[in-house]
Amino acid sequence: MKEYQRPIKCWPEEERPRERLLRKGAEVLTDAELLAILLRTGDASSGLSALDIALHLLAKFGGLRGIDMASPAELEQVPGMGPAKAAAVKAALALGRRFASEGEGEKVVFRSSSDVAKYYLPKVKGLKKEVFRCALLDMKNRLIKDVIVSEGSLGESLVHPREAFLPAVRESAAAVIFVHNHPSGDPSPSREDVAVTEQLVRAGRILGIKVLDHVILGEGRIVSLAEEGLLGG
Repeated sequence: MKEYQRPIKCWPEEERPRERLLRKGAEVLTDAELLAILLRTGDASSGLSALDIALHLLAKFGGLRGIDMASPAELEQVPGMGPAKAAAVKAALALGRRFASEGEGEKVVFRSSSDVAKYYLPKVKGLKKEVFRCALLDMKNRLIKDVIVSEGSLGESLVHPREAFLPAVRESAAAVIFVHNHPSGDPSPSREDVAVTEQLVRAGRILGIKVLDHVILGEGRIVSLAEEGLLGG
């Protein structure tokens, strides 16, 4: 792996990643150069430039996807990385996921489980824990708000209808879609997934808030409990 022995600020101006981005656009920069801009500085103690550190990150974790899946503590094990640099990288990748999940200003509408997948898969990509979310919808199935109900596997932290429906009551939602991810990558529903869903559907009927679906997200795949006939209630 090539290492640059001088700090980036000592490079000719036309070779510096930040200056190249400002003149020619981000598209001309490599992943390593974009990461170097995020890292800002190198590591004086080891003599590594910001680009060197970026190259080490990409090599150790196998690219941007691997970096995204790594924990901050794992990133900090790379020479020249510290808490501030790890936080900057994780924040930038999180922003990228959020941007990818946004529409171009149009109201998000959930007409099918594929719409749910398109919206939520980027949000859960690389997560190492289960996150249980609730999409609050109006009468035309347009998204009012996306809320996180709980974090941790359903076996560790059972989702209670009170917490699950409180945001929907506050926002006067007409319907909800529950969504959670399986970090294993396999979206097949467990017995607890089905049991919790049946409980939530019953609670929704009492409250007058329809549960349209419970979608489980895996590694690029989903399972819709409504489409599988497992919505219960």
